[in-house]
Amino acid sequence: MEHRKVDVAIIGAGSAGLNARREVEKAGRTPLLIESGPYGTTCARVGCMPSKLLIAAAEAAHGVAGAGRFGIEVDGWSVDAGAVFSRVRAERDRFVGFVVEDTEELPAEQRLLGHARFTGPHTLRVDDHTEVEAKAFVVATGSTPIVPPPYADLREHLMVNDDVFELEEVPASLAVVGTGIIGLELGQALQRLGARTTFFSPFDDLGPFTDPEVRRVAFEVLSKELDLQLKSTMHSAEKVEGGIRLRWTDRDGRDHDAVFEKVLVAAGRRPNLAGLDLEAAGLELNERGMPEWDARTTQAGDSHIFLAGDVSGHRPLLHEASDEGRIAGGNAARHPDLTAHVRRTPLAVAFTDPNMAMVGRAWKDLDPDHIEVGEVSFANQGRSRVMGLNQGILRVYGDKKCCTLVGAEFIGPRAEHLAHLLAWAVDQNMPVTRALQMPFYHPVIEEGLRTALRDLAGKLRVRGQCRGEDMATSAGM
Repeated sequence: MEHRKVDVAIIGAGSAGLNARREVEKAGRTPLLIESGPYGTTCARVGCMPSKLLIAAAEAAHGVAGAGRFGIEVDGWSVDAGAVFSRVRAERDRFVGFVVEDTEELPAEQRLLGHARFTGPHTLRVDDHTEVEAKAFVVATGSTPIVPPPYADLREHLMVNDDVFELEEVPASLAVVGTGIIGLELGQALQRLGARTTFFSPFDDLGPFTDPEVRRVAFEVLSKELDLQLKSTMHSAEKVEGGIRLRWTDRDGRDHDAVFEKVLVAAGRRPNLAGLDLEAAGLELNERGMPEWDARTTQAGDSHIFLAGDVSGHRPLLHEASDEGRIAGGNAARHPDLTAHVRRTPLAVAFTDPNMAMVGRAWKDLDPDHIEVGEVSFANQGRSRVMGLNQGILRVYGDKKCCTLVGAEFIGPRAEHLAHLLAWAVDQNMPVTRALQMPFYHPVIEEGLRTALRDLAGKLRVRGQCRGEDMATSAGM
């Protein structure tokens, strides 16, 4: 068995692991990047990029189907599913190819293929061919889709999000288990491409929302297009001719029985910690198999082991994984001299239609006695109505004491762009009155944001807290 001795061993060559390796090298230490599967990040292979490719095709189909509202009739159009999925895979492979190429260009002595597990506080065994000794470790092994009961026994007949992009045809009928971001994005896309789709959840949740008013409007908007079986109880899933038979009880107590050609399980993901033997490294794990973890340093407990990316269970998003990789790599290289980092303002976007977004502090984490809420409905917002995208709500939160913007939750047109504006404002601790002094063009969707800010400023001024000039007040706006 070969023996390797390095400063920092990094388990996982995804977004977090690659960034960790770079930081170790920048610190003048020797890194070793260990990967058990093919190179290429979760985002490029089965996450952000292929899902957005599928959504783009679905948006094109939806635009053609809805062109009649603008007085444009399109006869005889159809979806060529083979062409749709061929493009998804071709572009996906292109993105993956860039990552693989960059990874394979790293020095050979910094890369090792195989499954790693701890055999001691400072040692790993990689398959049966290499023992690795390191001063510190970065665990960046990502996450895996959860397949809960009663679906676990049917895994070979089910899809998780990784499998969707290998389809050749759009299924005639589809059950989506889970109404989080992944389930809603992929399920809505497949429905718009021709699948008769039903969504199931034992909870009342839709997407990432915690604000009850935003959640209510989200249900109102999405249920116009989607069959949402929230608060349903699934009793059984059985493989039968033609697909999978599901039996469930809906929220009103009615029993149902239906066969779906395909079932997509999107019930969340779990960190890939099983098989690493973290206990052998001296880490104490909780009932979920997770060690104590510090988001500012990415350190596990008070150890020389750092967790970065989806495996941390913190914020499973690409930009967060990249940040955690940099933090983990730098701290692992300099251990025990650690640096605590101020994390970026939380920013999350779901590419449903309408988009969903969360910025800054969530509703559930706020003290209602210390905030005011400004809101706008997009139902009659000018630019949204012009484009036929006039649905949704934006709720923005402001601190009563200092009038700064602290967060927002919303569903609405082009929310991916509004989310960035709000994230930048929250990150700068911008007072609502200062935000209103920013330029707003006419007519744009951002004017809806201005309406919500005006509403918030008005409520804050009631308490004598905020003063400022709204530079954009004029007739006709």
